[in-house]
Amino acid sequence: MRRNPLRILLVEDHPFQLLATQCLLKSFGFDQLTFAENAEQAIRSMSQSHEPFDLLLCDQCLPDLPGLELVEIASRRHFIVGAIILSGLPQGELLCLAAQALQRGLPLLGCLSKPLNKDELFRLTAPL
Repeated sequence: MRRNPLRILLVEDHPFQLLATQCLLKSFGFDQLTFAENAEQAIRSMSQSHEPFDLLLCDQCLPDLPGLELVEIASRRHFIVGAIILSGLPQGELLCLAAQALQRGLPLLGCLSKPLNKDELFRLTAPL
C-alpha cells in the first residue's frame, strides 16, 4: 500500500473501535496518526501540535462532547483542515449532521458509517 501523507487525529472512545480503525487506517497507507479517547484529549493534542491536522476523524457519540461540536471547536481554533464523522448512527442521522455542518460553515467532508470503508474514505479525502 502506498503511503498517504495526511496527518490524522482519530477520536474514538471505544477501545476496540479505536484499535480496529487504527489498523484499518494503517492498512490504507496512513501512518501519521494521533489518537484520542475523548474530546478533551483531542483538544489537548490539537493545541500542542505545531501545525493543523489534515483530518479530524471522530465518532459522533463521544462521552464528553458530540463529535460535531468537537469539529466546530477544532475548526474555529484552526486546529484542522477537514473533518469526517465516523459513526454507527443510522444514515438519516448522519445526513442531518452533514446538513448541520454545512449550515454552520464547518469543514466537514462527510459522515461515514462504521466500520471504516477504504473507498468512501479516499473519496472524501481526495480534496485534501
